[in-house]
Amino acid sequence: MKFHKKNSLIASLSFAVICFMAACASSGDAKESSARAASIIFDSDIGPDYDDVGAIALLHALADSGEAKILATIASNKYEGIAAVLNVYNTYFKRPDIPIGVPVGAAVDMRDGQHWTDTILAKYPHTIKNNSDVPDAVTVYRKVLSQQPDQSVTIVTVGFLTNLDKLLNSKADDISPLSGKELVTQKVKLLVSMAGKFPEGREFNVFQDSTASVAVFNNWPTKIIFSGFEIGWNVKTGLPLSQNESIENSPVKDVFRICIPQSKDDSQGRMSWDETAVLVAVRGYDPYYTLQSGKIKVAADGSNTWDSTGSGQDYLVEKQSPQEVQQLIEQLMAHQPKQ
Repeated sequence: MKFHKKNSLIASLSFAVICFMAACASSGDAKESSARAASIIFDSDIGPDYDDVGAIALLHALADSGEAKILATIASNKYEGIAAVLNVYNTYFKRPDIPIGVPVGAAVDMRDGQHWTDTILAKYPHTIKNNSDVPDAVTVYRKVLSQQPDQSVTIVTVGFLTNLDKLLNSKADDISPLSGKELVTQKVKLLVSMAGKFPEGREFNVFQDSTASVAVFNNWPTKIIFSGFEIGWNVKTGLPLSQNESIENSPVKDVFRICIPQSKDDSQGRMSWDETAVLVAVRGYDPYYTLQSGKIKVAADGSNTWDSTGSGQDYLVEKQSPQEVQQLIEQLMAHQPKQ
């Protein structure tokens, strides 16, 4: 009997040791995963087009897999309700407290023609109701950046360059003794921008606020990777999601379900301009793309050309087929929130 109790005690202690070691390993894995996760600020005009919805869904999916840490979701557009729209998606994906900012002063004010924003705001929970409920975009940028380790932040912008222009021009304040440009230089390692058409063209995000685009792309102090118009044009997504009967009560599915039938151009899915930028911001460009180095040149009317003798900037060039990238994006966009 004593022998049995002794064996039982040994077994219990062994089990406890195993559990402790497993917990330590799990904690170590979590810390390692957190260290590997890309720290992302997402800057979006979410509204005029609906690929932004696919992009924010993809970003949350990558956050759930431990590949991304979402520091803020910021609007570059200021129609009334855009802060609430961002809050709908952050809430749906179980991250309702992610900081949100909206531009004040001069900025594009443009909402969706398909009226999907009205539908999701009426249907899905959100605690933020008005744009006045959130801080100015530049304030959010300065606060979030000031709290991050040096050279650690990736900004992905899939809308207008308005906020980044104002950030670069911001002055030292009670948030940080650094100017905006100094803060970006110290804290940001990469800007990924869905902007431009390469090697030349005229693209929506650039020409809607061409003054900001010229200023940002001429003065941004870190590396920039452009996901150009031609990249997203060839990647059509959202149709399988819109027809997926196993997914219910999804503000991602609802938007594609509402919008795809409204345009013949979208009969095979919506062009995935913004999703490709988020994918590259989090996972990097390889194996999906290669890079063409140089520097963008933006004219006053928002048209762009490429100076291949320049440096510090790159645009994406297809490596994998658009169909392969499409399948990956479809999978990530169909991701459901963690329970």
